[in-house]
Amino acid sequence: MTIEEQFQHKIEEEIKIEPKDWMPDKYRQTLIRQISQHAHSEIVGMLPEGNWITRAPSLKRKAILLAKVQDEAGHGLYLYSAAETLGISRDEMYHQLHTGKAKYSSIFNYPTLSWADIGAIGWLVDGAAIMNQVPLCRTSYGPYARAMVRICKEESFHQRQGFEILLVLSKGTEAQKKICQDAINRWWWPCLMMFGPADEQSPHTAQSMQWKIKRFSNDELRQKFVNMIAEQVKVLNMTLPDPDLRWNEERKQYDFGKINWEEFWNVLSGNGPCNKQRLDARKKAWEEGAWVREAAAAYAEKKAMKAHTQVA
Repeated sequence: MTIEEQFQHKIEEEIKIEPKDWMPDKYRQTLIRQISQHAHSEIVGMLPEGNWITRAPSLKRKAILLAKVQDEAGHGLYLYSAAETLGISRDEMYHQLHTGKAKYSSIFNYPTLSWADIGAIGWLVDGAAIMNQVPLCRTSYGPYARAMVRICKEESFHQRQGFEILLVLSKGTEAQKKICQDAINRWWWPCLMMFGPADEQSPHTAQSMQWKIKRFSNDELRQKFVNMIAEQVKVLNMTLPDPDLRWNEERKQYDFGKINWEEFWNVLSGNGPCNKQRLDARKKAWEEGAWVREAAAAYAEKKAMKAHTQVA
């Protein structure tokens, strides 16, 4: 049995691949691309919600939103750590993000125009993330799978928080009901795009599923998400902005309308409503944080020298 065959045998036997194990270069690069993109999405995803921290409608809402944004930062750090086990440095991943070489989820290039958007992000965006990420708890690469366990638990809580925001608005004044419906209308289609291109357009899905990096295809996850949200929206007494949405009794699933893939590829290529704003914010944070990194490095070096002197 060749080393490649031994590797695939471990995958098929559900044995986790660990950092020191042999792995094909393409497997390593696929994981670096996916995990770093995931990490970038968590960090950039703090920005649209951070936009409402100072304008939350109550102290309670502010505290909850602060905690959620802090969680997202933690998710990014877990994932950067997992990616580093594959031989890429965190600085290199940041550089790839800032230069546009690395991507992040297209959903985070849309603006948050009202408080209801914070609810829609929690319910829809985090709901889509959970649908995609729960199977990653069983992904074939050990450090990635273990990082996802805590992330999914926290994201599940975020989804419930978002739904509760919309539920309160849906039972409020006519103006509150209106912004609730408006937020759902604006976030629905971009959320369906979050799962990535249709299977026949995805260059990575087939190989990723063979290696069990992914457990379901983009279209399978998208369909599961539609089936879930189409039922939950009824509790809000709101509607999804899709005239073609209807239950298919024969297939036991919801049929839905065509996705505007031109918009998806346009946003992904850097031409979305907030692409430049999001990237500029990350670059600014990196530049303004340089003194902290330098101070931490100097302290670590001084501490190491002191320890070396004591040993000598």
